Amino acid sequence: MSTSATPGRVDPILMEIIAHAFVAVAEEMSITVWRTSRSTTVRELLDYSTAVFDGEGRNVAQAARMPVHLNSMELCLQEIIAHHLPLEAWQDGDVIVTNDPYCGGQHLPDFIAFKPVYVEGRRIAITCTLIHHVDVGGGAAGGYNAHAVEIFQEGFRLPPVKIVRAGAMQDDLLATILQNVRDPETFRGDFLSQIAALEMGARGLRGLAARYGIDQLIAVGAALLDHSERAMRAAIRALPDGVYHAEDFVDGDGLDPGQKRIAVTLTIKGDEIAVDLAGTADQARGPINATMATTKSAVYYATIAAAGVAALANSGCYRPITVAAPEGSLVNARFPAPVSMRMLTGHRIATAVLKAFAAAVPERIPASYYGVTFNHAINILHEDGRRQVYFDYSIGGWGAHPEVDGPSGFAAGFHNGQNTPIEMVEAIFPLRFTRYGFVPDSGGAGRTRGGLGLERSFEFLAERGLFNGSFDAFVSRPYGLAGGSPGKGGRLSVTRGATTTELPAKTIGHELRMGDIVSMITPGGGGFGPPAERPADRLAADKIDGLVTATGLAEYSGAGVNGGEP
Repeated sequence: MSTSATPGRVDPILMEIIAHAFVAVAEEMSITVWRTSRSTTVRELLDYSTAVFDGEGRNVAQAARMPVHLNSMELCLQEIIAHHLPLEAWQDGDVIVTNDPYCGGQHLPDFIAFKPVYVEGRRIAITCTLIHHVDVGGGAAGGYNAHAVEIFQEGFRLPPVKIVRAGAMQDDLLATILQNVRDPETFRGDFLSQIAALEMGARGLRGLAARYGIDQLIAVGAALLDHSERAMRAAIRALPDGVYHAEDFVDGDGLDPGQKRIAVTLTIKGDEIAVDLAGTADQARGPINATMATTKSAVYYATIAAAGVAALANSGCYRPITVAAPEGSLVNARFPAPVSMRMLTGHRIATAVLKAFAAAVPERIPASYYGVTFNHAINILHEDGRRQVYFDYSIGGWGAHPEVDGPSGFAAGFHNGQNTPIEMVEAIFPLRFTRYGFVPDSGGAGRTRGGLGLERSFEFLAERGLFNGSFDAFVSRPYGLAGGSPGKGGRLSVTRGATTTELPAKTIGHELRMGDIVSMITPGGGGFGPPAERPADRLAADKIDGLVTATGLAEYSGAGVNGGEP
């Protein structure tokens, strides 16, 4: 669709006003999801994202949600347009939805939906919502089947289809989806919330078109993309040209032994950046593989964060960035490789790219954050036959910055998750939390200390349940920088009576009985700078606050040179 206005002629003040209006539309969609959804995954974890696209499918504006979602939305939409449903087949009132990682998605729990917006017969925009749903069927509650060797074992897979046609919900298709999930009422509530938010966004955009005119709105959208591209290129030009190498590791896929390497070659040249992941491990037999949607999303996040671009976050920022990854590798898996735990690899792509940037701009980049989302789910089987699916995740410590300590128990960056209040969990599910707090000594030692990981333990109160875990960084610890120590790794255990059983990071179907205690310990962030250079007064404060114990102080041997022993 051509525009009748030239982006270069857009009044800058008007462009700024409409830019904020686009973001406001995306945020209103986000609030709609938050207020009308059913699951704690959406209402508390905020595991969803919303965005506004122009009529050609380019991401113009987005709400402040999850970069892992937002950076891949355009990739998914363009894949749909190019290979499944061209825009000419879209009509007013349609909603197109998919969760297929091999049709542009990331993993099966993430359903992404698009709605074209028409005014006077012209497609002026497309609204988008993505929600992580509690369950999608398959071999494990929550969708994290640690034993999966094909995507067919991971759940219900939906190609890009019209779930709403010309305003009419396709009830037979929705019924088919609900028939294949363990908690259909929760799924239905979250899904209808997702659809409602699309229309809320469409209303907002139609209002903007009425106020500013269709041509003006389209011209501003194009101008915003160009503006973000120029800002990104300016930020890249401020970085030192060069070729930088880094690597990080995923513990493994839970089926075959050995860590999986992620290799990064970062090339900065002028106003462009190229990221090549050649040398990365071959795709895994188990479900830690990532498609290019995840891989590009992680690279975009790390690059935008490292460059420090000051512009509206949209797909214009991606234009100066190229990403290459060998087909059939861990970061560019071939169908039908399982991908449910793709986030474990996605985090490590991000940390590896950030590590490469640390060689270019060491004063700007912190040590590795915890580098893994502790996704877990319980298939709760009540004595009366009722079934619940509890899904949640836990996060860890952030890496130390060259100037300040890393935050503890902090989620930001690639997934930007939130905390589910334990009171909310206890009100809905048969769980009673016995501990939720920081883990002393888990942050990497350094001149600035890594943030602490979390311990989250609960007692299981139902008759029977099956626990599934998608964890990592038990062995491959979050790296330190400039001589800083790595953060401590994670752990998972179940205590029954006087017996504690240590479980592997990738766990499926571990049986729980009433009274069992499940304990999860998440990794701490890496430290920055030599531990011996940490000021004594800060060490003393760490000890008083319970962040470092007497045992942990041993890692800071020689710290007295900065003011005596703490």
